[in-house]
Amino acid sequence: MSEQVLMDLVKAVALFFLNPVWLVAVVAAVGLGYFRVKRERRSFHVRLHPGLTEMKRVLAESWLPALVLSVLISGVGLTVDASWLVLVSALAIVSMMTFYYQSASPIYFAALAFFGLYAMQQFAGDFNFRGWSPADVDLFGEIALTVPVIAGLLLIAEGYLVRKKAAAYASPFLTKTNRGLRAATFLSKRLWLLPVVFLVPGDFMTAFAPYWPQFTLGATAFSFVPVPLIIGFSQVARSSYPELLFPKMGQAIGSLGIIVVVFGAFAWWMPIVGWVALVIGVIGRMMVTIIVAVKERKGGFIAAPQSAGVVIAGILPESPGAKLGLVPGECIRSVNGIQVSNEKELYDAIQVNAAHCRLQVIGRDGEVRLMQQVLFRHDHHRLGLLVVR
Repeated sequence: MSEQVLMDLVKAVALFFLNPVWLVAVVAAVGLGYFRVKRERRSFHVRLHPGLTEMKRVLAESWLPALVLSVLISGVGLTVDASWLVLVSALAIVSMMTFYYQSASPIYFAALAFFGLYAMQQFAGDFNFRGWSPADVDLFGEIALTVPVIAGLLLIAEGYLVRKKAAAYASPFLTKTNRGLRAATFLSKRLWLLPVVFLVPGDFMTAFAPYWPQFTLGATAFSFVPVPLIIGFSQVARSSYPELLFPKMGQAIGSLGIIVVVFGAFAWWMPIVGWVALVIGVIGRMMVTIIVAVKERKGGFIAAPQSAGVVIAGILPESPGAKLGLVPGECIRSVNGIQVSNEKELYDAIQVNAAHCRLQVIGRDGEVRLMQQVLFRHDHHRLGLLVVR
């Protein structure tokens, strides 16, 4: 018996990793890194982070929210119909293939899958696939409560990831200003995969793993089904620093998730409120994106060229510039006592003293400070700085 249970566990894990959502997410994350590297090299002739960074972080940053979600969903007993999970997965795959990750919030997938089932009931009620029909799903029953609550919890998880992780690998690139100059803009385009365990009525898993854990409540059996969910995020920051903008954006998304959970809970007494909760979530998430995008377009560039000095757009990890504590948006006025106003002058001034570098830097707050760093042969010849030019 123990060998069979172990074999069922292996089958379930294999079923998870063979899920098209997982496979497409890995390919999409590799694509994100590839296009980011191309964009950075087009602007600065060097990439900021390795091309596989996004792929390595696709699961590493999201396993904790996924664990919390699995415990909450399974522990509270929030059941979902398998057809809803299938539609959510299909929508996620389509979204990842488009690389338009502003539409990859889980609230969109959850709501579209829910209302997609309703549309199927209205226009394809006679559809039948291996004994399943859209008419079998009671959208005014328990699912009207569980789907909005789960969607709200996913929004809270999205808010957490955006608040904590979105700014970490924001990618700088150069763009033209209204005056024809080139300024730095920061793009955070991320993809997270969350392996979440759902409760599904029926013997969904027993077809693949006969000894997979189940429990029975009344006359209904429930299966624990591991499903890979994706959360995509894409936002440009040009008038605000990423580490200031994205935490605020994540907080707004998380607060919206709490509102959706609260409204969804009222569906226990009035199922139609669950429908309203999903609509509120979709409209609210769209408004967060639109408000931030409009604000960033109207504001000026935080990393624009200046008449005196060289503005930093990015710093290579582990470089002398990173060890100095330089950050994007700061302006280098002089190097080794030599005033600089462009990238060539900066490079020439660094070579004046090949063993020691002294910088006069104008911080983000406008304050002047002096910094110095010992240089070694293996160090980057330009301090590892990506500058506005």
